[in-house]
Amino acid sequence: MTTATLENTSEPLAQAAAEARGLAIDAVHACSSGHLGLPLGCAEIGAVLFGQVLRHNPAAPKWLNRDRFLLSAGHGSMFLYGWLHLAGYDLPLQAVKDFRQLHSITPGHPEYDETPGVEATTGPLGQGVGNAVGYALSGKRCAARFNTPDHTLFDHHVIALAGDGCMQEGVAREAIAFAGHNGLDNLILIYDSNDVTLDAMAEVTQSEDAASYFTAVGWEAVTVDGHDLVALAEALQKAKDNDNGKPKVIIAKTLIGKGIPEVAGTAAGHGEGGAKFAEAARQGLGLPEETFYVSEGTREFFAARCEASQDEFAAWEKTYTEWTAANPELAEELQNGISKSVPSDLLERIPEFDDDHKDATRGSGGVVINAVARDVPQLVSGSADLYGSTKNYIKDDTDFGANNPGGRNIWFGIREHAMGAICNGIAYDGIFRASGATFLVFADYLRPSIRLASLAGLPVTYIFTHDSVGVGEDGPTHQPVETVSGLRVIPNLDVIRPADPEEVAGAWAAAMLRTDGPTALILSRQGVANLSSSPIKVRREGAYRGGYVIREEEGELEAIIMATGSEVEHALQAAAQLGGGVRVISMPCLERFDRQSADYRSSVLPGSCTRRVAIEAGVTNLWWKYVGEKGRVIGIDRFGLSAPGNTVMKELGITAGAVVDAVKSL
Repeated sequence: MTTATLENTSEPLAQAAAEARGLAIDAVHACSSGHLGLPLGCAEIGAVLFGQVLRHNPAAPKWLNRDRFLLSAGHGSMFLYGWLHLAGYDLPLQAVKDFRQLHSITPGHPEYDETPGVEATTGPLGQGVGNAVGYALSGKRCAARFNTPDHTLFDHHVIALAGDGCMQEGVAREAIAFAGHNGLDNLILIYDSNDVTLDAMAEVTQSEDAASYFTAVGWEAVTVDGHDLVALAEALQKAKDNDNGKPKVIIAKTLIGKGIPEVAGTAAGHGEGGAKFAEAARQGLGLPEETFYVSEGTREFFAARCEASQDEFAAWEKTYTEWTAANPELAEELQNGISKSVPSDLLERIPEFDDDHKDATRGSGGVVINAVARDVPQLVSGSADLYGSTKNYIKDDTDFGANNPGGRNIWFGIREHAMGAICNGIAYDGIFRASGATFLVFADYLRPSIRLASLAGLPVTYIFTHDSVGVGEDGPTHQPVETVSGLRVIPNLDVIRPADPEEVAGAWAAAMLRTDGPTALILSRQGVANLSSSPIKVRREGAYRGGYVIREEEGELEAIIMATGSEVEHALQAAAQLGGGVRVISMPCLERFDRQSADYRSSVLPGSCTRRVAIEAGVTNLWWKYVGEKGRVIGIDRFGLSAPGNTVMKELGITAGAVVDAVKSL
């Protein structure tokens, strides 16, 4: 793209920027809610991106080789909705008018799979930066895995727009460091540096030299006037053309709220405060009195842009067809990734464990993930500097890195929050299956990412080990008594705490065959026996369904004991002491059990038996809906202790004897 070409398009792009500002003002004014600062301050950035630089096809928003654009500063959603509308995506003007209204496709913050062209659910600041890093990682792996000497399927870029708020969040800093270290030169971050945050001017809370910071962590940085169309276009095009092993940041100096003089350049310009000046603002922008105005000239400009994109898209489709014919196995693998297809008999493919196998479920998990990885080549697995403890390293593959972008093992470093956001980005891209691991007690470091994965329905797998006070000597700081229940209350998250190696197999199959949300695998550090008194198929399929009868009663049903994880062994020992009338239920996943049919649930947990006891080495609150008013829950409603794991369990009453006493007391 030449300078002359850039200058020739400046006039229509400037007009489009003015009209995009008008759309944002009118939408926020209409609903008296929203954030005007970014849509107004970044209008020229949007004009250059959607009018000139982005490789995309609004008629095919999921084109595999499109440039991905993410609005990390999701509060500025009217920026994205306005430009998607102007660019020709299936987002009609009425949807812009319905901004923030019930059931509209223009919610208050961008939501994945709700609005055509929205690549990620953003809003919590900094998350979109991490998501963009995940997208870029996925793009690098796609190029390494699927491109051939004769055919280039993947050479796109990932572009994210973030503000000072994103830059101050720790998740963004973690992800930025990861991207620089791993040489993600297909990533471009536009930093909307307007020197304003919500409460005050940015100087109140920050004073760093942004360019020096990015350069120090392995990025290439350039600063431009964020309202200069030609300078923006040149910087973006140069960033796309320069594959030098470094991600790029364009620090765009902008005026927040530009177009509304009463609030522009101030903290008041961040939110909807300027909307009351809508009429005067339209006049100042040279727009007519008509609200939600888009000129014919702007319509024609973007229609021509859409038409031109069809030629590039058609050429890529031709390459894809030729590549598919020449590489049928790779084509099948790619299609399986896109469709999230894994072998339906995955559960049967995982090798069975010997009856006398005894290991922590984290150890069994290491065996299972390697078996799964052979049948699910799209699976990638990372760890927050804990591979040696979380046991999720894929042994038959290599490490992802700047010099080996095809590797399946991702070394995230001690960056749990970025790990969560990056895994989400990989999942948003929709070609690889992302998993990440750390100790369960650190799950709260990535909880915001887990919540967003659940909201967006992303099939991410979290591997959380060291699951209870059984951690032992590290003490209460590392004993997550409350964390499993804390995860269970997140809607659309499956939390699976298996009791033995065969349940681990069922848990992994459940995670891989689930496509509409994330799964957290909760694995132990303490050793557990293979509960071989129950058939392997029963345990595997039972774990897959979330809950099942692991010990049938003999004769009349007198009492039910429920347990999960390492406490199932205590429940079985207690039942053996109590006699034949006791049923034991293993309940590794409350969420999956609750989704089973009423008939199945009542067959496992019949309402006729009210003598019920549940045991889990954690807080007790969520178990009461299963035991009922007449039941008992054995758990730990306090923090743990520093001592050997078995000693801590005994001291806190997590024993078979405690279960026996509880059943007898009913």
